[in-house]
Amino acid sequence: MTNEPTWNEPPEGVGRVVTAMITPFREDLSVDLEGAAKLADYLVSNGSDTVLVNGTTGESPTLEGEEVRALFRAVREGVGDRGTVIVGTGSPDTAKTLKATERAEEEGADAVLVVTPYYNRPSQRMLVNYYKTVAASTSLPVVLYDVPGRTGCTIDVATHVELAEVNNIVGVKDATGNIGKAGDILAATRGTDGGFVLWSGSDEMNLPLLAVGAVGVVSVSAHLVGPEIAAMVDALPGDTALAGDLHVRCMPLHRSLFQETSPAPLKGALNALGLPAGRLRPPLMDALPDTVADVLAALEPIEASR
Repeated sequence: MTNEPTWNEPPEGVGRVVTAMITPFREDLSVDLEGAAKLADYLVSNGSDTVLVNGTTGESPTLEGEEVRALFRAVREGVGDRGTVIVGTGSPDTAKTLKATERAEEEGADAVLVVTPYYNRPSQRMLVNYYKTVAASTSLPVVLYDVPGRTGCTIDVATHVELAEVNNIVGVKDATGNIGKAGDILAATRGTDGGFVLWSGSDEMNLPLLAVGAVGVVSVSAHLVGPEIAAMVDALPGDTALAGDLHVRCMPLHRSLFQETSPAPLKGALNALGLPAGRLRPPLMDALPDTVADVLAALEPIEASR
């Protein structure tokens, strides 16, 4: 018997509105743990039901293992029992991914997000081995992360089908920008024992992917427009007009947050709004003032309509 989630029913451990949280840093570039707890509290009070730490938006390539541990604890404290916390553990090195996944489970993470190994561009056969090895090492739900624009490789539909048969591989964060492929994945994995679902991994694609059956979103913009994104997700499938209006209303903001390398524009806006963000670790740099002004200008009419 299958246990396939319904339209608005993601698997246990990962919600419908997942915020890929920035990592607040202090002036000396140490992790601002107090700020992380405060920001996590803000996110779950404003539409998010899951917080992702150590993802791309969290500047994961610059974080060390013990920093991720401390960051997770701070975020868990901020979230409390109001949501779940998942950890990004993927890397180009399987041994490092296994160690990071082990640490996440030890700390009490609700799930792990595992990006495809970047730069070394493994083949599909190698990806299958990588993900099956990671999944076999943990009892946590494993979410695949397909973002070829950053990693240089993608997960083919046939590979998704094979990986969906692994009991604790529960779905994929899809940041490919390919709606047709997303539909193919959902059609091909439907009925998989244990279920296999899809989250939008790019805010500009939130509504199209929800329309073809995504169960939720992993969002950058939810730092600033969490209530609107949550309302959009909740509106489907019943009220497509409301969902469309909310998505279109947020589109200028979605685009403004990627004028420069993310999360620089977002951190600039959060700092301007008095929320914990701080600096970026090199090689990333603070966003230009004009970029931050564009983000705040895109946010203004949304805030005015609340």
